Amino acid sequence: MSKELVQIFDTTLRDGEQVPGCKLNTEQKLVIAERLDELGVDIIEAGFPISSPGDFKSVEEIAKLVKNATVCGLTRSVKKDIEVAADALKFAKKPRIHTGIGTSDSHIQFKFNTTREKIIERAVDAVKYAKSFVEDVEFYAEDAGRTDNEFLARVCEEVVKAGATVLNIPDTTGYCLPEEYGAKIKYLKENVKGIEKAILSCHCHNDLGLATANSISGVRNGARQIECTINGIGERAGNTALEEVVMVLRQHPTLGLDTRINSQLLYSTSRLVSENMGMPVQPNKAIVGANAFAHSSGIHQDGVIKNRETYEIINPADVGVTESAIILTARSGRAALAYRAKKVGYELTKLQLDTVYQEFLKFADSKKEVNDKDIHEIIESSKLLNLN
Repeated sequence: MSKELVQIFDTTLRDGEQVPGCKLNTEQKLVIAERLDELGVDIIEAGFPISSPGDFKSVEEIAKLVKNATVCGLTRSVKKDIEVAADALKFAKKPRIHTGIGTSDSHIQFKFNTTREKIIERAVDAVKYAKSFVEDVEFYAEDAGRTDNEFLARVCEEVVKAGATVLNIPDTTGYCLPEEYGAKIKYLKENVKGIEKAILSCHCHNDLGLATANSISGVRNGARQIECTINGIGERAGNTALEEVVMVLRQHPTLGLDTRINSQLLYSTSRLVSENMGMPVQPNKAIVGANAFAHSSGIHQDGVIKNRETYEIINPADVGVTESAIILTARSGRAALAYRAKKVGYELTKLQLDTVYQEFLKFADSKKEVNDKDIHEIIESSKLLNLN
């Protein structure tokens, strides 16, 4: 079955870097940008050029470096922002300006103290001005998740007329439920004149833990770009995790959707970003966490040893992990102990295993985890030195 392409827009270097304490210097950004290009992302949002001289320089240098991906710079609906972004992107092979404005009643009233009509006017002016510098202009409707669908459709229709090539529909506060977000995308597909001229994009935050689910719901309803970050880093509770949406689409071929991402680079890319940002990856993080392919329950271990697919829907090698990990704890069974003992040079018979296992349980009750050195010690204490 032929699959439709979902573009991956990576904002690790912009939205991801907004995490307190995760500031990167230009050299670090270049290392990550080069890896993102190698990974196969379609668009790299390199930064917010007007925000600081350092950010401008980073965007400019990334624009020079990147060979394949589109390089994008963020702006507000402000002429000076757009001019500075265009200048920063002047060396990019494929430049994109990402401009926009808040569209929810909350933003219109409290942030801008203006009217819906004025918001549309500002949005159109910004897109037209950005279009005078680059062909590829993405428009974001900030807080689209809480924006009335009818008004959101009006905004989208006007900015498409003005030349927007991508429509970013952010769930800025992570408020939407998956069915609500999907319905919003579907509504725009069906009610925006000229929608075929633009790509709908999902930009979801994880405040309620729904960023990945919302993004998948978005593409199932017609969006063809997902905005995400490595490890799901980003403002507050973070953004949609790149590695998660990529593998969801790959594990569900019936959706008929896929990305250009080289998934075998996901684990190493996760570690690269984590080390440079000083932002540890939680052990139980999907796809790239230390425990994502680790098994400590005896029942699970026995199943995985017999056939990996009993408890793993993803082959670890597909995301760049060498192999599944059988972690020995007091909950481990004989099969796991025999498996790990064989790895360190001991081929145990059933009777020998029974003896060693009793010693193992005593040892395991006093430790959180039993390592290879401990296995040697356990077997020695069982007076089975001739096993090897």
